[in-house]
Amino acid sequence: MRLFIIFLALVVASFTWNEWQSKFVTIKADGRLIYKPDSKGNILPDFSRVGYGTGNVPIPDIPAVRTVEPGLQAESQIQQAIDDLSAQPLNGSGFRGAVLIKKGKYIIKDQIRIHASGIVLRGEGVGTTFIAAGTERRPLIKVLGEGSVKEIKGTRTGVRAEYVPVGSFSIPVVSASGFKKGDRIILEWNSTPQWIDDLKMNRIVERPGTLQWQAKDYSFQFQREIIAVRGNNIIIDNPVVMEIDAKYCSAFVYRYDFKGRIQNVGVENIDCESAYTADTSENHSWDAISVDKAENSWIRNINARYFAFSCVNLGRLTKNISVLNCTCTDHKSVITGGRRYSFNNDGQQNLFVNCVSKDGRHDYVTGAKVCGPNVFYNCKASSTYADIGPHHRWTMGTLYDNIETTGEMNVRDRGNWGSGHGWPGVNQIFWNCTAGTVVVESPWVSGKNYAIGVKGKKVPGRLEGRPDGEWEGQGQNGLQPASLYRAQLKARQLALKGN
Repeated sequence: MRLFIIFLALVVASFTWNEWQSKFVTIKADGRLIYKPDSKGNILPDFSRVGYGTGNVPIPDIPAVRTVEPGLQAESQIQQAIDDLSAQPLNGSGFRGAVLIKKGKYIIKDQIRIHASGIVLRGEGVGTTFIAAGTERRPLIKVLGEGSVKEIKGTRTGVRAEYVPVGSFSIPVVSASGFKKGDRIILEWNSTPQWIDDLKMNRIVERPGTLQWQAKDYSFQFQREIIAVRGNNIIIDNPVVMEIDAKYCSAFVYRYDFKGRIQNVGVENIDCESAYTADTSENHSWDAISVDKAENSWIRNINARYFAFSCVNLGRLTKNISVLNCTCTDHKSVITGGRRYSFNNDGQQNLFVNCVSKDGRHDYVTGAKVCGPNVFYNCKASSTYADIGPHHRWTMGTLYDNIETTGEMNVRDRGNWGSGHGWPGVNQIFWNCTAGTVVVESPWVSGKNYAIGVKGKKVPGRLEGRPDGEWEGQGQNGLQPASLYRAQLKARQLALKGN
């Protein structure tokens, strides 16, 4: 017994000795995080305020007020139940109720549409199956609000600082007199020709169809909420995720509204399938679920099979969407561009947790000009045909945390791939991830990309001469905190309690 105790102590000690912390952020015994700024004041951004309820509110269990059984008229009955609920008033919690779909198979010849706030579409789990019939390329379930972001006239003011670092929650403006706590604002970043030139995206080696980047096309609108006003400094709910440098951009703040954007929508506990005619067929449903012009909503416990594009596809005008415990397998499509993006995110402040994919191309991916923060956490991919990471034309502020894949994870200058993908993004953080091969490069200007505690073979990027990213602890076990997202969420909760 004594020898066993000594052996156990040595094992525990070995694990303790292997623990290490990043030079960019350290965790204290009480759960507080200490960030080390660079010479300009940039730190790793706080990603804890993404997803439904900014990650700090449990997803509610909404009572069912309509129930649909399997049958020949089930598709129309489901849609009618949703439409009937849409005409009802919201309750005090912002919901109308849930439509419960009993176990069975449901042939969907068109699609199921949710266009109103406060509606939950809920199956009974395994055994509640929606099958997208027919040959039309469309989402099986479509969640879509109306309208767009509209600037409120007379509220625009300039950012007065020459430089605002990544991670900052404070925005110095010319005048904050027209703003107050609770205002929804846009932090707008408009590129200068100098930015394009120094990023070298006007000198992409051309092939037929290559488009050089133009400054006029690179304007980013970060949606934020004001939590305090201190003099002429606006304190925002989510941090800056790309440095604001007067050399490379003009920056403004203004209030906005978004009439028609829906919220408090849930889709849960449903198996989704697409009909198909062959493994490479293209004439069938592409997304199990697509969402756009929606916020503060969730998708959970969805199993998707046989779709050409995705299990979940979040559009550019989504915000604070949680995608939880979903799977995407057995895609049916040609294996080429624009297919098999298992979990695609083009919105901001969205969260993907505990998702699984198989035989995809870009399984956890963002598109062009995606404004962060966004998080993919504790997700897995196998039998992949391409890579995980930001895809093209600049995504800002994404955390890939504890991602496991048998394939590639990359942040690299993609050059003339596509029609001129170029640099896919900045402040892309791979934290404690595992992959077959990994490329992490940093753009020439506007920030860094990070590989911290990544396990996988480091390989060269596609193009020579690109700056290497920030690599730390490659192949090492024991990174603390094991999850940056979970640690940041815990630190925020401690701060809210006053600890």
